Amino acid sequence: MDHVAEPVDDAQSPKRKAPVGVDANVPSVARVYDALLGGKDNFAVDRAIADQLMKLTPGGANVPIYNRAVLGRGVRHMISQGIDQFIDLGAGLPTVQNTHEVAQRENPEAKVVYVDNDPMVLVHGRALLAENGNTTVITADFCDPDEVLNNRDLRALIDFDRPVGLLMVAVLHHLDDAQRPAELVARYLEAIPSGSFVFITHFIDGGEETAEIERVLLTDLGSGRFRSFDEVRGFFDGMELLEPGVVYNPLWRPDPGDVVPEPMSFAGKIIGAGLGRKP
Repeated sequence: MDHVAEPVDDAQSPKRKAPVGVDANVPSVARVYDALLGGKDNFAVDRAIADQLMKLTPGGANVPIYNRAVLGRGVRHMISQGIDQFIDLGAGLPTVQNTHEVAQRENPEAKVVYVDNDPMVLVHGRALLAENGNTTVITADFCDPDEVLNNRDLRALIDFDRPVGLLMVAVLHHLDDAQRPAELVARYLEAIPSGSFVFITHFIDGGEETAEIERVLLTDLGSGRFRSFDEVRGFFDGMELLEPGVVYNPLWRPDPGDVVPEPMSFAGKIIGAGLGRKP
């Protein structure tokens, strides 16, 4: 999503206040991610967590950059396979290389629905609605597939009689095992037609190297689980997992000219990506 609204100052600012429904004293996954990307739509509490993560991750500024880049490659591949409608779950705040920008650059008629439960995302989404008839933003919890899939605005753009590109980019690792993320993926998979694609990126367990990062995420943000490659591959049960499988982000179908870290940097090993196709 493009930056379509002015940045919001911290709640302590005498000039401006946070949007209705936003508590500037409670960190948000979307806003921490925005801070990691160098955005301005975040508060001090979000930046504090982002700073901690940067200190624990050598070259950490590259982690969100790699994740945005692999999102673009995933969308372009799905477009090349004839997909022209996308649902981006847990889309987060406007940044660069957004799903609709990538998709509509390849196919101007591509439809994109962003889904997020952060009120600040909707602030930006309202402006998007006025500018792009093929893109919309809905406020919903991606953990409630019925709420998402039955949303009137989503249904106005997405035709479930045709294949869909479903994106779960850096969202499943914010669910604990007790929230049964694999079952959630399966519920969405059941709802989309044959020939649809599911694109997932997820924190990859690096043992002792990532244990402290996970601790900070769980303690200060309240979510952020690192899982093994095998666990992430399990999310693709019932799908054809396309080559090269689930691999570190920089290794997933790099574009010609992309510089792949060799040996793989620590930042390059934080998140992995995979793309599955529903038979």
